[in-house]
Amino acid sequence: MTDITLPARKPARPHFSSGPCAKPPGYAPEKLTVESLGRSHRAKIGKTRLAYCIDLMREVLQLPDTHRIGIVPGSDTGAFEMAMWTMLGARGVTTLAWESFGEGWVTDAAKQLKLDPTVIRADYGQLPDLTQVDWSTDVLFTWNGTTSGVRVPNADFIPADREGLSFADATSAVFAYDIDWSKIDVATFSWQKVLGGEGGHGVLILGPRAVERLESYTPAWPLPKVFRLVSKGKLAEGVFKGETINTPSMLAVEDAIFALEWAKGLGGLEGLKARSDANAAALGKIVADRDWLGHLATDEASRSKTSVCLTVEGADADFIKKFAALLEKQDAAYDVAGYRDAPAGLRIWCGATVDTADIEALGPWLDWAYATAKAG
Repeated sequence: MTDITLPARKPARPHFSSGPCAKPPGYAPEKLTVESLGRSHRAKIGKTRLAYCIDLMREVLQLPDTHRIGIVPGSDTGAFEMAMWTMLGARGVTTLAWESFGEGWVTDAAKQLKLDPTVIRADYGQLPDLTQVDWSTDVLFTWNGTTSGVRVPNADFIPADREGLSFADATSAVFAYDIDWSKIDVATFSWQKVLGGEGGHGVLILGPRAVERLESYTPAWPLPKVFRLVSKGKLAEGVFKGETINTPSMLAVEDAIFALEWAKGLGGLEGLKARSDANAAALGKIVADRDWLGHLATDEASRSKTSVCLTVEGADADFIKKFAALLEKQDAAYDVAGYRDAPAGLRIWCGATVDTADIEALGPWLDWAYATAKAG
């Protein structure tokens, strides 16, 4: 590592942030449909575009008709907390935590809702023993841990005859993996991850068992207006047809529609998965060729293909900060430092909106930044 000459080629789009993520290739604001802007979201044009966005999400996700899908406030966090606040408390709760967002749901369940949940934890880079889960309880988990680079390999650990509800924070997983929706009662995500959309809006998916819970159970605590999904004992169906609980940004909706139409043009879910798989494989080759780089998630079966977290030999938080700053100054890679609560390292987004050629071009720049930071 003595040659610290600047590499000849930069990634064409050096956007490797794990949220908000890179926009789809070919994106430009002027390409958005803007007729709905400045109009009421409750006017026909607004409702039509919101319903179209929901229909596109259903089509690309291959979501069955058994599941409802709605646009809600507060990004993925708002959607997941909406589900927790409206449905938990009917039976025991188990929370799985192997990264910071999973720990956030532990805090909500234990300290805010005071439910005394069973907590099953694993360190960053590891997956807990999923056979320990008691499915007579409601179970909360992150399908893909954005801050740890660890995912559940599939839904096989969720029994078909479960008594409790399965709550999946799927924000870095949808549009990147096959999801067995028959095993999912509640799922949440935001457009800002795999679609490269804008923040502020969450998506809530409800299976029939979740709807039954909402209509048969009333929580002991008061619910803020933005969390209310039931009216007169029945599900507020309008929420899942484009009649949002609060005022949405129609610009963000049009941005999401652009990404979904792009995804549909790729062949839908299969096209998105293929791009993400190719990106993860390209980054995996970069890691394999360098003895100073490693994967935080050592088990390939549970390693994320979207938010890939890397270890850097001998690095602490200050070194990683310097490493990332060097790359950003050269416009070679933006936002690649690991999450603040995670072990010091790098995090490279490999979702479908990133081009594989840009991942491949990143390798020499990682060499350069590592050598430069070490020399400094």
